[in-house]
Amino acid sequence: MALARLVPRPNVRSTPKSKGKGGTHSQVIAFANQKGGVAKTTTTLNLGVALVETGLRVLCIDLDPQGNLTMSQGLNPDTIERSMFDVLVHRLPIEEVIAPREVDLAVSSIDLAGAELALSSQIGRERALQKAIEPIRGLYDYILIDTPPSLGLLTINAFVAATGVIVPVQTEYLSLRGLVQLENTLQMVRENLNPQVEIIGIVPTMYDKRMTHSREADEILRESFGDLVYGTRIRKTVRYAEAPVKGLSVLAYEPAGEAAQMYRDLAKEVLSGEKTRKHA
Repeated sequence: MALARLVPRPNVRSTPKSKGKGGTHSQVIAFANQKGGVAKTTTTLNLGVALVETGLRVLCIDLDPQGNLTMSQGLNPDTIERSMFDVLVHRLPIEEVIAPREVDLAVSSIDLAGAELALSSQIGRERALQKAIEPIRGLYDYILIDTPPSLGLLTINAFVAATGVIVPVQTEYLSLRGLVQLENTLQMVRENLNPQVEIIGIVPTMYDKRMTHSREADEILRESFGDLVYGTRIRKTVRYAEAPVKGLSVLAYEPAGEAAQMYRDLAKEVLSGEKTRKHA
């Protein structure tokens, strides 16, 4: 189909499996899509909580100045005194902005909106996040980074720090085309900053099987990217909007519900996919 010509399939590299709790080879996964409203924050949080349910230690980093991930765990970004802005710009140890919630959460605040300007004149500005998380990587099995809906310096920092990228993609045609620009940015990062970073998975989100367009977009995605696309489709449900109002993940909000089960299924795929690629 036409999209297959528009979006070349990204290369897939093996990513090392974390070696149990506190392993030194923790996975650092950036969740990225320059298009907003694709359930990126929802996926970061709920996948993280699903991984915690399996007994893994997880840190989520809110790298979005909007602070939606921070708000989704019941915290107010407007009243936070120290956040990822201070970590990136003032080199504050990241453990000082981590709040223990359903997952450990490195919080965001509105100050983060000025981070790109503040970092722009610093040497090594693209590696600020990588340097910040290095001292604590041994404490976690997974570090999940929620990025802004753009491909600016904050997102580049996430790509440089990451061992892989997961892309939540809304099942609509225009959302799929955004993968072209994302892969081009990743290619530049590989060439200049982090040779290992690759897209390790694509999550179809906001899927509505009742809509022909949604089904067709999902089919195009799978034809174009094959097994890079997770089998789990994150379907539309009001539960994903209700849970953040309570400051909870959907797994805590409605543990036995279908919405929670989707992210448990996705967590199984992420874990089994690592094993498959490790032995590929």
